[in-house]
Amino acid sequence: MNWISLLGLEAFVLRWRAAAIEGAMAVEDRVELARLEWQDQKRCMRQLLLLSIAVVALGVIAFILMSAALLVHFWDTPHRILVAWLVAGAWLLSWLGVVVALLGVFRQAGKAFALTRKELAQDWREIKEQL
Repeated sequence: MNWISLLGLEAFVLRWRAAAIEGAMAVEDRVELARLEWQDQKRCMRQLLLLSIAVVALGVIAFILMSAALLVHFWDTPHRILVAWLVAGAWLLSWLGVVVALLGVFRQAGKAFALTRKELAQDWREIKEQL
């Protein structure tokens, strides 16, 4: 004997079952989105680490070459001065390029899991509207 049918709760149970299935699919989608964004975040963090190492390395080299350029600046021939400053300037420009790239990655890192947060916020708004 089916008590749910007898009590007229069959439609109610079917609605709850459909809502549970839909909720499970939504959770599955959100977990997949979070997984994809986590992969993107890991890639961003890897770039951040490599660019940080490059900034430090190129910074040390740039400062050493700037010091050498200053020392050579006081030598006798003007050609030595020009070459030393050009080499130091090239290293400094390289270092500045890496710093700009590093700042760009920092800006991207602040947007981690933006899509997941947006989807969860939208889900929360829909739940509140239904209540």
